[in-house]
Amino acid sequence: MKTSAKLVSVVAVALLAVAVAAVWILWPRKVLMVEYPMAVATDIPTTVAIGPKGEVWFTIDFGNAVGLVRGGKLQRLTKPGTNIEPIGLAVDASGAAWFTDAAALAIARITADGQYTPFKLGTPIARLARLAVAPDGAVWFAESTGYSFTRLKEGTLTRHTIESLRGGPYGVAVAEDGTVWGTLQSGNQLVRITAAGEMTEIELPTRSSSPTDVAVDLNGTVWVVEFRANKIARFADGKFTEYALPESKAAISGIAAAPDGSIWFGIVRGASLGRLRNGEMRFFALPRDDARPYSVAVDRQGNVWYADIRGYVGMLPAPAAR
Repeated sequence: MKTSAKLVSVVAVALLAVAVAAVWILWPRKVLMVEYPMAVATDIPTTVAIGPKGEVWFTIDFGNAVGLVRGGKLQRLTKPGTNIEPIGLAVDASGAAWFTDAAALAIARITADGQYTPFKLGTPIARLARLAVAPDGAVWFAESTGYSFTRLKEGTLTRHTIESLRGGPYGVAVAEDGTVWGTLQSGNQLVRITAAGEMTEIELPTRSSSPTDVAVDLNGTVWVVEFRANKIARFADGKFTEYALPESKAAISGIAAAPDGSIWFGIVRGASLGRLRNGEMRFFALPRDDARPYSVAVDRQGNVWYADIRGYVGMLPAPAAR
């Protein structure tokens, strides 16, 4: 009888341990994030990018400034005019930020001490989307008004006009070898531009998927947000692989490749960040249910930064991100 009782007791303890472990794994937990609220209540942080020393730049919609987080403090660098949809942002090797300044009809450069330099586009209006800085220092951006992916280098603009009747240039990323990748949102295509300027348009596998943001990882693999399809597409060796998000996580915005190969993106209708690694997805809830992470960036330490259009710039610490 005593042996039987002990056996029942051991089994009961084992089952309890399994149950506790299951609850711990499945229970929805919010990871502690670090967040910086905007200094001006009306500021809308839009796009975020990382500098060479770990400084975090962000653009501000409907504000007359560009934001900077460094040393744990948020700064607001004023500039001429009010920003309108400044969704293109990248940082060069010197630490200066480049961003789309549609209201000024320009691509602008700003330094950490507030020196602002615009480079005029020479057009009467400007509709601009994402922007990237290439390894050679050239600035590439999606220019809807020019129907092109445009390069700005040493003050000279070179437009690579889209040949297809379908268009909507939106996302831009540059690989380490200088290859430029872009997306045609209404054209449902991925665009490749070689260092020699040769352009190829590649159809995405899902029709009317509305490709938006694009990123290139350290292996040269291209990752694309398929906005309307609610998928992330991987393009390597001439082939696409698609990863669908659950219906509860929708409106993907922003995509970035982490040093460990993970792919990160924002979930606007889901108040969370998404991670895709080895074909599997995981989601990290933001501190507020009304959060709207519009863009993401990952620093060298693996911290994941996001611009929340509800009025915050935040960071998921690397240990939690791993």
